[in-house]
Amino acid sequence: MVPRRLFFTKGVGKHKERLTSFELALRDAGVAAHNLVRVSSIFPPQAKLIPRKEGLKYLSPGEVVFAVVAENSTREPHRLVASSIGVAIPSDRNTYGYLSEHHSFGETEDQAGEYAEELAAEMLATTLDVDFDPDKSWDEKKEIYRISNKIVRTANVTQSAIGDKRGLWTTTIAAAILIFE
Repeated sequence: MVPRRLFFTKGVGKHKERLTSFELALRDAGVAAHNLVRVSSIFPPQAKLIPRKEGLKYLSPGEVVFAVVAENSTREPHRLVASSIGVAIPSDRNTYGYLSEHHSFGETEDQAGEYAEELAAEMLATTLDVDFDPDKSWDEKKEIYRISNKIVRTANVTQSAIGDKRGLWTTTIAAAILIFE
């Protein structure tokens, strides 16, 4: 059971009930009709990252779907929440890469996304023996990864939202959906 394809999706939901706000975020992400099983964060060897629209065509309602999911919720008015999935793909496609989950408060979409991307890249770099200083900035580390020719791509999908002013639950999700076909 090794996924051949993955796609990223994201969504936000608001409701007086936390569970319903989560359901609405899943609907916004296009994956509410599926039984999601959360898995850890390996980008499979030889897997292909495809667009969400294409990926959704592979799924059927009620299907058990494996996913790496980041989720965050708040009921605090005006509180900034974010959920992000980062990915680092090795240049050697026969080697696995990494996906990371990040959930934060008070970070913009760009900040949360960059952090998730950096997490995934650092995890991959340590398995590929890329020499880097963890205290350097993300931009400096990206340059080291690029020069090493061991990490071909990093990216992220991030959903942020501001807590509902009336105190409704506000839930964000970001996910990497694994497809086995």
